[in-house]
Amino acid sequence: MDMYKDPGAPVPDRVRDLLSRMTLTEKVGQVNQRMYGWNAYERTADGHRLTDAFRDEVARFDGMGALYGLQRADPWSGVTFADGITAADGARVADTVQRHVVEQTRLGIPVLMVEEVPHGHQALDGTVLPVNLAVGASWDPDLYREAAAAAAAELRARGGHVALVSALDLVRDPRWGRSEECFGEDPYLATRLTQALVEGAQGDAGAEGMFAPDRAAVVLKHFAGQGSSVGGRNSAATGIGARELHEIHLPAALAGVRAGAAGVMAAYNEFDGLPCAASRDLLTGLLRERWGFGGLVMADGCALDRLVRLAGDKPSAAALALSAGTDLSLWDEVFPELETAVRRGLVPEDVLDTAVARVLALKFRLGLFERPYTSDSIQQVTSAAELSERLARASLTLLHNDGAVLPLAPGMRIAVIGPNADSVPQQIGDYTAPQRPAEGISVLAGLRDAGVDVTYARGCDLVGDDRTQIPEAVAVAAASDAAVLVLGGSSAREHGTVFDDNGAALITTGNPTEMTCGEGVDLADLRLGAGQRALVDALAATGTPLVAVLVQGRPHAVPELTHSTGALMSAWYPGPWGGRAIADVLLGACEPSGRLPLSVPRSSGQLPVFYNAKDHGYRGYVDEPATPLYPFGHGLSYTTTEFGPPRISGGVCEVEVSNTGGRPVRETVQLYVRRTSGGTSWPRVRELRAFRKVDLAPGEKALVAFPLDDAVLASVTRSLDLAVEPGTYAIETGPSSDRTRSVTFTV
Repeated sequence: MDMYKDPGAPVPDRVRDLLSRMTLTEKVGQVNQRMYGWNAYERTADGHRLTDAFRDEVARFDGMGALYGLQRADPWSGVTFADGITAADGARVADTVQRHVVEQTRLGIPVLMVEEVPHGHQALDGTVLPVNLAVGASWDPDLYREAAAAAAAELRARGGHVALVSALDLVRDPRWGRSEECFGEDPYLATRLTQALVEGAQGDAGAEGMFAPDRAAVVLKHFAGQGSSVGGRNSAATGIGARELHEIHLPAALAGVRAGAAGVMAAYNEFDGLPCAASRDLLTGLLRERWGFGGLVMADGCALDRLVRLAGDKPSAAALALSAGTDLSLWDEVFPELETAVRRGLVPEDVLDTAVARVLALKFRLGLFERPYTSDSIQQVTSAAELSERLARASLTLLHNDGAVLPLAPGMRIAVIGPNADSVPQQIGDYTAPQRPAEGISVLAGLRDAGVDVTYARGCDLVGDDRTQIPEAVAVAAASDAAVLVLGGSSAREHGTVFDDNGAALITTGNPTEMTCGEGVDLADLRLGAGQRALVDALAATGTPLVAVLVQGRPHAVPELTHSTGALMSAWYPGPWGGRAIADVLLGACEPSGRLPLSVPRSSGQLPVFYNAKDHGYRGYVDEPATPLYPFGHGLSYTTTEFGPPRISGGVCEVEVSNTGGRPVRETVQLYVRRTSGGTSWPRVRELRAFRKVDLAPGEKALVAFPLDDAVLASVTRSLDLAVEPGTYAIETGPSSDRTRSVTFTV
């Protein structure tokens, strides 16, 4: 038996043996991921058949490294239920693809099936989870770990192997359309959730890092700093230095690497003059040499084509990216020119061998040489819908509740009004496949299903200033005991939306679409649309108590809602079943427990407003305070809690938390560190370094303890290492970043 075919041989030995047998053309094929997966098949009356384009692509390199998005469905790909791959067909079609690659190539190297899993597998019948910003609002890594495991099991059951998941970007400018793909603005919160993602999706590594058959390899997006693009503009340069990169944008990536992530995706943005996919300092010096990362680096879609402007031609651009540390391409026309680059001496063949080895190692770790076909090894899994709904409930964040308007009293006549009240597509976010007609529950349907006496009026559109629907909404509200006003934004892609080559929406000024968020949809103004603001004013004038629910993918600046409503709740694209979760919280069937994963600005002109800015004592603008409308970590419940002063003893910080109200609560106890003296760099106002969830019955108390270890106290030094530096620290505990009590601690 050839060594590479021997399942008992160590993976590195199998990789070396297989690599020694490969031609230069075959090697280049293994680092290419050129084809859009939906072009690999066509649906006929007799089922799905492979296309000539797919067969030609395999023949071109006598193999295929990876195939992206075989089962992706959305308006960009144009795939629908009429012509796509459903759950019933997924494993069979994936096996057809794999069988052709294995049986029709000289070495029979299996292909990696790479799929988008931004919040569930982006495929027909894939379970949709709440978006990452909702996951961040849950502050619940354990629940997210379960959801990630369920999503990975679904992916593998349908023939997928690699999950592309956004995790590393932070919302430093909420005008950015991809804010919904972030866990929030804080590096520590993102670190905890990234670790949970990798642990859940990949599971425990077996011998030689082998993946279980119900777990998937994770490629973390995007490395690094993409959330700090100038002006909130997608794919723009990042106006940050090395310290900002290390303090804010790298901790989640480091956590993912330490948790064993199979790969990272190099981001579009440039840092210090070089796009990430061409930065040897970032991909090799930091990621591989300093952190010891042994996985693969994938380029973002068409990103390598942009390097031609730097390098001069495609072979030179390919050599630039490969030498920097990029291992696997995505859709570009650059990496196919690697054979030319090697023959011209632009890059040594052993550099290519290193990248090929990483791709092959992942295929061996996934067991694809022994079990290339899904139907032979994977059992059908149950849907993750229940976990999706649990995540939605955990993410709902009550921002204010003046006069205890919520929960709504039984027997009330409720008016449900607003452009997001009766739309499932507008509550599920970007990167979502088409849903079956009966799939999902809107806010209106959730309240009706709960037996509430409901009347409905749309009131206005998401965008524009058309006020013709407002009189009907006013009449409905005036005749009701309370009005639930469901506003916000939408990332719902519509057929007819124009897209860039990499799938980003091309939304221009004056475009009539109601897509206000998502990739390619950046805003200059974070206010709600003019029609929505006019609707709020008109309904407030009725005197009917108003409860506003913001279904959104970014924080909107909503000072008018703070003043005009009795209660305000944020629902960060809570997924298909978010309407039922929202209804349960509004009616008091469950308690609100979400906490803000970012700061909510008062206006766009106030940006940046993140809580962990440098502590220079800025007092604010003349016309507006420096503080956010709602601070990071904020969130109310239907009861009251009290926090005692923190106490430090034996290297542990303890704080007593009491439920002083009449309802149960799930409180998020937050610990922040603020350096008050010492250190080698200017400190930040405060930094989240730990948190705990605690469940308290009415009148119950709990003592919550946090060890003050290196992970809590360490900071980035002048040499960009992590160390605990001598000095005085304020250790702060409380329910949010603006309501803390502190105790001094000296190192």
